[in-house]
Amino acid sequence: MTKEDRFEHILTKLSVNQRVHFEELAVELNVSEDTIRRDIDILGKNGLLVKVRRGGIIPAINPLSFQERASLFPEGKERIAFKVQPHLSEAKTVFMDGGTTILAIAAAIPINAELRIITNNMALPAVLHEHEQVEIISLGGNYNRNTRTTTGAQTCLEACKYVADLYLMGACGIDHALGVTAQVAEDGEVKRAFLASSRKTIAVVTQEKIGRIDFFKVANLDAIDTIVTDLPSDDFRLNAYRFAGREIL
Repeated sequence: MTKEDRFEHILTKLSVNQRVHFEELAVELNVSEDTIRRDIDILGKNGLLVKVRRGGIIPAINPLSFQERASLFPEGKERIAFKVQPHLSEAKTVFMDGGTTILAIAAAIPINAELRIITNNMALPAVLHEHEQVEIISLGGNYNRNTRTTTGAQTCLEACKYVADLYLMGACGIDHALGVTAQVAEDGEVKRAFLASSRKTIAVVTQEKIGRIDFFKVANLDAIDTIVTDLPSDDFRLNAYRFAGREIL
C-alpha cells in the first residue's frame, strides 16, 4: 500500500469516526505504529487532522480534502515554497494573499517557526493549524467562496493598519513591460494595499503565468524586489526580468 493510499484510509476513517488510533490503523493497514505516527505527523502538519495522544482527531474546520490538497501542491509549487523559506526566516510580520501557491508556501513553513502572518486567505489558518508560534491575523471583508479570500474596502482598510517586513504576492500574471496584473479587480486592490504597507515584496509566479497579462494593473515591476518561480534561475524565459538589481530565484 502506498503512502497516499494510507493517507486516504486514515482520512476516510477520520471522517466517519471523528478520531483515529495508532494501534487500530497499524493493524488495518498492516504496517508498524511508527509508520502510522509518521503519517499522522504529515497529515497534522498539513492541517488535515489534529494530532493527539495515541492518534488524531478531526479539526474543527477543514476546508480542503486530501484529494484537493494533493492537487494543489504539485512539484512546481513545492519548488517555489522551498525557495521562499529563507526569506520567511528573516521576517517577523508577513502579508500573504490568496492562491494555491501561497498555500503551498504555508504548508512548507517549519512547525517551530515564529511568525505573524496577516492574510485575506481564509484557507490559510487550516494549513497552519499546528504551528503554535505562528500568529495569524485574518482580514475581514467580502468573502469569495471561489477563491476563499476576503476582498473589498474593509479588507484594504484593515491591511493599511499594519506594516509588514515581507509581502508574498501570488501573481496572476507578470510581464517584463507591463508588470504585475490580476484577473479580478477586487483581488488586485488588496494586492495594492499589501504592497503599499510592505518593506519588501516577493512575487511568486508559476511558469505558466510568466508573460501573462490580465486586465487589472497591480504594479510596475520596479515595485517588486524579488521574483520566485518554479523555473531554474538561469532559464532564458527570465532574461527580460533581469534588471535594476532585482533578485530572480
